[in-house]
Amino acid sequence: TGVHVSGHASQEELKMMLNLVRPKYFVPVHGEYRHLVQHAQLAEEIGIEAPNIFIAENGDVLEFSQKEGRLAGKVPSGKVLVDGLGVGDVGNIVLRDRKQLSQDGIVIVVTTISRENGQVLAGPDVVTRGFVYVRESEELIEEARIKVKGVLEKCLANGQADWTSIKSQIREFLSRYLYEKTKRRPMILPIVMEV
Repeated sequence: TGVHVSGHASQEELKMMLNLVRPKYFVPVHGEYRHLVQHAQLAEEIGIEAPNIFIAENGDVLEFSQKEGRLAGKVPSGKVLVDGLGVGDVGNIVLRDRKQLSQDGIVIVVTTISRENGQVLAGPDVVTRGFVYVRESEELIEEARIKVKGVLEKCLANGQADWTSIKSQIREFLSRYLYEKTKRRPMILPIVMEV
């Protein structure tokens, strides 16, 4: 028929349902808090006693017996993140990383170093995803690659063999450089392979 209506009832429809059902207790459950308050006011308008109307929040325990209904305390509640097969097991660090990836993307720097003499055998190569459109930023990526190569060679020339420290220096340098050029802070993942 081409007619589309909201799945939410109007005030008059809500009043009609309350008049038809005439509940002893009433708990509005749909919408934001202000909607719950408005629905509770409608229930009071049609004659449900105010002490029998409960605006519950997440975690509130409602207890009903033949004699009374009451708020009976709270239970722990909150948002539970479902991630694939895991339920509630995603930590804050993972969420922070995902947020950063979604906003500024990732830059991966890959280089191969000789275990024997510490010389750069391949790279560094700079790969980006979700950071900049590569075809329009080839110059930026190439400049970043050359500058990272300089940082890497300086570390190796100074006899640094601690890969964690070298990765950290690459990450810090590239982060500053890319922010200066783009005002964005992508996640930077240096990968140093020894052969």
